[in-house]
Amino acid sequence: MSLDHKVAEVAALLARIESEYSPAVFASSFGAEDMVLTHLIASRRANIRIVTLDTGRLPKETLELMQRSRRELDFRLATYVPIAEIVDDFVARNGQNPFYDSVDMRKRCCYIRKVEPLNRALVGARAWLTGMRREQAASRGALEVEERDADRGIAKFNPLADWSSDEVWAYLRQHDVPYNALHDRGYPSIGCEPCTRAVQPGEDPRAGRWWWERDAEGKKECGLHISVVSTAGLRHKEEFSEEVSA
Repeated sequence: MSLDHKVAEVAALLARIESEYSPAVFASSFGAEDMVLTHLIASRRANIRIVTLDTGRLPKETLELMQRSRRELDFRLATYVPIAEIVDDFVARNGQNPFYDSVDMRKRCCYIRKVEPLNRALVGARAWLTGMRREQAASRGALEVEERDADRGIAKFNPLADWSSDEVWAYLRQHDVPYNALHDRGYPSIGCEPCTRAVQPGEDPRAGRWWWERDAEGKKECGLHISVVSTAGLRHKEEFSEEVSA
């Protein structure tokens, strides 16, 4: 299947999501795949809200791309941040970088900085979109283009599920779409700065994520795309604040 045909399929899917699942939200981390979807949504002025999660630990290159892409692609971006009180309490109890100590502690940090803000971003949505692809990791090998997020009770779409890395990069170059400078330095997958490193030639694309963890099954995930996330030891608030970048 040609790239043009795949692009047409995604465009048709976006139109269907607009028609049948409004309001819909695209949660972008500004990785290469997410920049493809950002361009497709922005260039078509699709009625799909674009949001991102600023964890407070993102690389400067990611923050720079947020600003550059908003300027060049001309779209509105809603930025969700973790609840300061909960972050402060977590750091006071466990230190600045406790995620190096255990998988459970890392997942707690991911919950505070990513999952909880995403839950707020999806309030009222009927569907959300991701840039995930089957090729990215063993845990995503069975990824479907259309799924059901049972925990949140909404539809979930992965429009690029069957795209290859070469197709992603071909699209970005063809349309001169801005991308994260870290990709040119050996970072195929980019998360928080202390949890991401470059990978060596031949390594798994996600080998640079939480590289200190033993992961024989290749199932490193932050919790955004799995059903069960440990929240033990976390304090919650009934009301959450939202920081929106216009």
